[in-house]
Amino acid sequence: MSEILIIKTAALGDVLRTTSILPGLAARHEGARILWITAPAAVDLLRTHPLLTGVIALDPKIPSEVNQAIDALSERPFERVISLDDERPLCCLASSLNTESLHGAYARVNGSLAYTSDTAPWFDMGLLSVHGKARADELKIENTLSQPAIYAAMLGIEPGKPELHVPRASTARALAFSGHHKIDAGVPLIGLNTGAGGRWLSKQLPVERTIALARLLTRELKGKVRFLVLGGESEGPRNDAILSGIGPSAIDGGTKNSLFDFAALVELCDVLVTSDSLALHMAIARDVRSVSFYAPTSAAEIELYGLGEKVVSTAPDYCSYKPDADNSSITPGRLAAAVLRQLAIAKRA
Repeated sequence: MSEILIIKTAALGDVLRTTSILPGLAARHEGARILWITAPAAVDLLRTHPLLTGVIALDPKIPSEVNQAIDALSERPFERVISLDDERPLCCLASSLNTESLHGAYARVNGSLAYTSDTAPWFDMGLLSVHGKARADELKIENTLSQPAIYAAMLGIEPGKPELHVPRASTARALAFSGHHKIDAGVPLIGLNTGAGGRWLSKQLPVERTIALARLLTRELKGKVRFLVLGGESEGPRNDAILSGIGPSAIDGGTKNSLFDFAALVELCDVLVTSDSLALHMAIARDVRSVSFYAPTSAAEIELYGLGEKVVSTAPDYCSYKPDADNSSITPGRLAAAVLRQLAIAKRA
């Protein structure tokens, strides 16, 4: 039986959205075993996927783990190795493997890093770009294709959709949470995941704008709306300020949820307002409608599969990947209008 190995350990949201390649790989290589190497923190995003045979946890920053993976896998025959990270340890791992075909980033014999020509449409826009960083940045701005479309074309497969299979226990906890907070199916529940961790401050919607958005929606919906405030562990103080500013209609989703429990809370929402983050990709994977906003990162790379709407910065430094990119054009008014449109679509469904 043939085996395919995927190497993708980057940000959690990137790992989840990359699961879009699994249906196409499974269809093209019927009966093949598909393995995935990822970061320990991302294992839960993959381990319940029915098209994966196994998930291998590896921290590329720990040399002993990389060496162990090389020792364990270097003699194992693979039909395809798909190497989607540009970190040196992972490129060295990809180069050490016994495979009929390698796609993506690898280390040359002289130690320099490179990528296979078939994956140029993706890596030309990244840190390894043969065109240099300036042109790579231009290509990213010029790009109009989503990541799933690019990946599918370069791997010779049909485009797919990300999937996340949430265990029943997490769904049960979310339903208990809903009952405890008396969430009424007749009153829209808007998720607010407007933070983005510490690295990308310009990916966040400021606290005051998040509160203004909630107040605007409350007025437009004549008070018949509730808000579920979501975020990660580092966003506790920020979320507390949002909860306080919105008042009784806001529900604290907590900041210490497991990945599965967080996804189950996202699934309670009628519409999720979110940055370009893990929550967005969870919403896509779980068929939750979303309104997502973009300033430093590329909106074109995100495929919503007809499940939402994008609000894109109109500032000159849009898609610059600068931590301090101007996101002032992501206004409460633009976001509220998009939310109302998505609620109307959800109501008709």
